[in-house]
Amino acid sequence: MTELEKGPTGSRRGRGARERIISAAQQLFREQGINRTGMNELCAAAEVSKRTAYQHFTGKDELVAEYLRRFDPSVLSGVFDRTDLTPRERLLAAFDISPDTPLCPYIAAAVELHDPQHPASQYARDYKKAVAARLADTAREAGAADPEQLGEQLALLIDGAAARTRVLDADAFPTAAAIAAVLIDNALPATAGPNRRREGVSSRPGTPGRAGLVAGHAAAPAGRRHPSPGT
Repeated sequence: MTELEKGPTGSRRGRGARERIISAAQQLFREQGINRTGMNELCAAAEVSKRTAYQHFTGKDELVAEYLRRFDPSVLSGVFDRTDLTPRERLLAAFDISPDTPLCPYIAAAVELHDPQHPASQYARDYKKAVAARLADTAREAGAADPEQLGEQLALLIDGAAARTRVLDADAFPTAAAIAAVLIDNALPATAGPNRRREGVSSRPGTPGRAGLVAGHAAAPAGRRHPSPGT
């Protein structure tokens, strides 16, 4: 048995070490923050030696970036890849987020790191741009006159609602969803009027066909709000 296969207690820890390190990072970074979590604590939680950890990651910076990549690699596929919802319903489903969801890990990482050049900060920017792009693609599918503008407006609403919910400890997503419905309907052509009236601009997202996104990006049963990783 080599030293790289030994954990803190000397037992064999080599197999699956990378996944255990990432799993520990996902839990500790989300619960107590990136800056407050040291490599010693991470290694203890993952049951690996520091030497093993540095065999898999060149440093904490690389681990933080990988931590973000694992949250939502397909960018809200549980909302945007649903075939049982109309494009308008998918746009509104992006707002169907549980109020007890922790602050968006991408926002939290960017705020904590204070370094726009940090690999994790760069990934956070890429992710937020990808969310806006998926919103724009769906808006285009719905027939929006300016899908890129609508995508940016909705992305801003989602992030604003996530931050306000966390700061005030009060659910801001119903208000954001109502604003989103107005923006969406104003952006859609007049021919979409019957569908808009049928779905209702003042209803909660995904009605009918309310979206549910759970960990792993699978659709939850109708009526359950999803804890989106990208909020």
